[in-house]
Amino acid sequence: MQAVTKLVRFAWGVLAWNLVVILWGAYVRATGSGAGCGAHWPLCNGELIPAAPDAARIIEFAHRVTSGLALLSVVALLWWTWRACASGHPARRGAVLAMIFMLTEAAVGAGLVLFRLVADNASMARAMFMSVHLMNTFLLLACLTLTAWWLSGGADVQWRRAGATGRWVAGGVLALFAAGVSGAVAALGDTLYPAGSMAEGLAADLSATSHLLIRLRVLHPAITIVVGTALLVAGVRARAGADPQIRRFGTLLVWGVAAQLAAGMLNVWLLAPVWMQLVHLLLADTVWIGFVLLASAALADRTPGI
Repeated sequence: MQAVTKLVRFAWGVLAWNLVVILWGAYVRATGSGAGCGAHWPLCNGELIPAAPDAARIIEFAHRVTSGLALLSVVALLWWTWRACASGHPARRGAVLAMIFMLTEAAVGAGLVLFRLVADNASMARAMFMSVHLMNTFLLLACLTLTAWWLSGGADVQWRRAGATGRWVAGGVLALFAAGVSGAVAALGDTLYPAGSMAEGLAADLSATSHLLIRLRVLHPAITIVVGTALLVAGVRARAGADPQIRRFGTLLVWGVAAQLAAGMLNVWLLAPVWMQLVHLLLADTVWIGFVLLASAALADRTPGI
């Protein structure tokens, strides 16, 4: 029993550590430090440990070290879960999927560096890579969250008889992907083309001569308002349900979405400073995790013995 408790704590710890790594990756992008190690991966400017690092190199190298530790933590989670859980336990499936998405996460990150889609690169190829990166990150967080939840005693999901609930969950996933991708593109535009004032930023957003990354920024607030409103409604309805788990996760989702919408407005008002971008991203990941937990509870297999 004690060993299982330790595994549960470790699983939630792996999720928390990956959130830290994600935020540090955003810091790398926001500070323009993505080229700190040059077009080299996994080495930093051809060195295992940079000999004469500047600020950008330290930031990028630190991200690679923390990412490597995140990879090792997921490997350990997979090994431990496979040993501790019986065949057919959903946590085994979650850990395997987490390992797969961790490897694709590393591959996308390496691609950004090797194809020089970092620093001041303003190509649409970079925007597309970042969009894929964001969706892969969401999938990685979902798998880590579900693995930790299933290890904690959460029931497996049941898709075969999901019906309207399954369609709601699928729609929510697509909506959150749209909000996340538009946010990643907007953040890239804010980093590469910072505005001196709200009026200047709005004028640039609406100008036909502005770079496409600037003109795409206006999509993010529109998408998030629609998606946020829908999630608030879903969360409020979940709080009114009979199942205590659904009520708890519905509450988490409502507060997360409310905080995220407020942070988004503050981010625009403050002209997207780095620290606010990190807060905004953390809240976005929190909303995603809350949605995953709510969806898992709504789709839970209530078969006795599961």
